[in-house]
Amino acid sequence: MKNFRIVFMGTPDFAVSTLGSLLINGYNVVGVVTTPDKPSGRGRKMSKSAVKEYAEYSSLDNILQPENLKDAEFISRLKQLKPDLFIVVAFRMLPEIVWKIPSIGTINLHASLLPDYRGAAPINHAIINGETTTGVTTFFIDEKIDTGNILLRDEVQIFPFENAGDLHDKLMKLGARLVIKTLSYIAENKIQELPQTHFTLPDKSLKPAPKIHPADCFIDWKNEPEKIHNFIRGLSPSPGARSILKSNSAKYTFKIFESQPENSDHDLKPGKIITDGKHFMKVACTHGFINIINLQIEGKTRMSVVEFLRGFEITDYIIEVS
Repeated sequence: MKNFRIVFMGTPDFAVSTLGSLLINGYNVVGVVTTPDKPSGRGRKMSKSAVKEYAEYSSLDNILQPENLKDAEFISRLKQLKPDLFIVVAFRMLPEIVWKIPSIGTINLHASLLPDYRGAAPINHAIINGETTTGVTTFFIDEKIDTGNILLRDEVQIFPFENAGDLHDKLMKLGARLVIKTLSYIAENKIQELPQTHFTLPDKSLKPAPKIHPADCFIDWKNEPEKIHNFIRGLSPSPGARSILKSNSAKYTFKIFESQPENSDHDLKPGKIITDGKHFMKVACTHGFINIINLQIEGKTRMSVVEFLRGFEITDYIIEVS
């Protein structure tokens, strides 16, 4: 039943893949809701969301960009579209007055196997926690965040070499396919809604995925190598795991994007830099080291550790450990 009247809601690239799949599969997207244009870059030029750019490229009508999701005019325009379904991917939390509008309901795509990793940063937290599997979930939105009845889930492996960017791209495609499958099942009356408690085990705590702030990105060098390595890849390429280099005369924040853990017994203090000044640089942590593969000093471009050592006299610096 591809004549569902669908309003799509989303903002970043992650959402574009699902919108594209809806259009490629012939679904009737009667409107798109995304964030307002905002100034960005040094010139403060107004920029559009990835979803708006794609919607315009696809010649879609009724692109709505509300500042306030409870605005009466916005609510009225949504109702005029007579939607059967809202499809929400990487958008803001919807007020009840909005998500109750469609005749069938409002479906959210979430980048985890709910009920674990509810929140704004499920991809990052799954890798930071060293998970080996994750997935995507479609569910009906209710009054709380990521708690509605589950429609479908699809699982995928997390490989040791993958970072958050790699997993983002994999789940973006997997999620787009799951939304199409969900719509197909709804049309064929094959969906069985299940409460999220159906997927929880007794005495098992759920793993959260709260928004990651800059202050959350600093590396604790007192942790063990694998934990630090997972932290680095879980924040790579964005927002980036950070640390501080300092000397008697200077202090720099830097980000590490790629690392290799090394388990080894030693009596060095966490944060101690070991390097030949040319080819390698590793940092002591508890029971081992973190070999830095590439990094970025504040105000500079991302570079390999070889490029960094070629232009930076590291022997004068130590890593600040709180």
